[in-house]
Amino acid sequence: MKILVLGSGAREHAIILALRSEDTAHEIFAAPGNAGIAQDAEVVALDANDPAAVTVFANGNAIDLVVIGPEAPLVAGVADALRERGIPVFGPGKAAAQLEGSKAFAKRIMDAAGVPTGRALRATNRAELEGALDELGSPYVVKADGLAAGKGVIVTEDRAAAIEHADAYLPSGPVLVEEFLSGPEVSLFFLSDGDHVLPLSPAQDYKRLLDADAGPNTGGMGAYSPLPWLSERFGGEDEFVDLVTREVAEPVIRRLDAEGTPFIGLLYAGLILTDAGVKVIEFNARFGDPETQVVLPRLVDPLSELLLAAASGNLESRPRPAFADAVAVTVVLASEGYPQSPVTGRPLSGLDAAAAVEGVHLAHAATAETDGRVVATGGRVLNVVGLGTTFTEARGRVYRSIAEIGLEGGQHRTDIAARVVED
Repeated sequence: MKILVLGSGAREHAIILALRSEDTAHEIFAAPGNAGIAQDAEVVALDANDPAAVTVFANGNAIDLVVIGPEAPLVAGVADALRERGIPVFGPGKAAAQLEGSKAFAKRIMDAAGVPTGRALRATNRAELEGALDELGSPYVVKADGLAAGKGVIVTEDRAAAIEHADAYLPSGPVLVEEFLSGPEVSLFFLSDGDHVLPLSPAQDYKRLLDADAGPNTGGMGAYSPLPWLSERFGGEDEFVDLVTREVAEPVIRRLDAEGTPFIGLLYAGLILTDAGVKVIEFNARFGDPETQVVLPRLVDPLSELLLAAASGNLESRPRPAFADAVAVTVVLASEGYPQSPVTGRPLSGLDAAAAVEGVHLAHAATAETDGRVVATGGRVLNVVGLGTTFTEARGRVYRSIAEIGLEGGQHRTDIAARVVED
């Protein structure tokens, strides 16, 4: 197939690497890509957020499938423009993408579908905000209603900090004040063709910048998959996945279809396992980052076939995707100053040595090649992904690899997947 992948991060690199691993050789294009992606796909100068430009390129190059990685092109309506021209695209249209683009929209859909989630109050000004904080109490959870690149959320017991966070987003739109939910978090992906869903394997990511879940929220500093501890509560991963499919994914997909906004693409369910049961924290309308980097390397089925089946409305006849017994761990290397003010333009060294560690590969997130050197161009620079037969083995490989990489001021967590390391 000729496949166009839109995006420039480690998630998109992970998707491309999964496509490259298949027995069938695909012709893969990426826009706008990065230095790592350029080694595995043909990078094209194309504005991924421009529906017309993407459609013209796809038509002119006889693209068989477009895969939309990040949220911005979805909310911009890129998928709609492609579907109008009959081009298979994996990614929801603009209306359905509001499931991620608007936290208030997602809450309304969940309420209508009977999906378990926490209470939420919408605030459009300071007075409404303070009233909501008082009603729901501490710890305070405040979320920007719109897209915020994974950094629009604060969880704090400091009321002043909650207000300060909200004040940064209120000029651009409403915020949500949500009930604080306590428990371990799980990310679970679902492929959807608008009528049917197929689940992938659960993962857990780490949002806080520093070890022991300290520091500010980020777009994600690491992840691992599968989650062996699910067996303690649900009897096994399959039982957990069945529960979430039945109580979360299927009702949401049915509700969106009933409202005339079918969801075709990747439904990301951000879940929390509370004492009262599984509840949804949020939905995303695309593959999660960095969870994709640990889920796709374990996928046995050809990713291209799954994505095309979803884009073409043909998931019903496909069995649940299979996953290898291998475990996967990823650690994010971030720039100095991330997430507030990342320092960019600094060169990276040791990438070849890092990639040479057994069972390891690199997924580039924010890199470019300048004068023959790879430099950091953003906050999260790259992911080191390690596979192994055990978490001890996978973690050991990841941290041996990341030790080979030089980046002035670079930072990473040292405790990713530590809770699941075997004795």
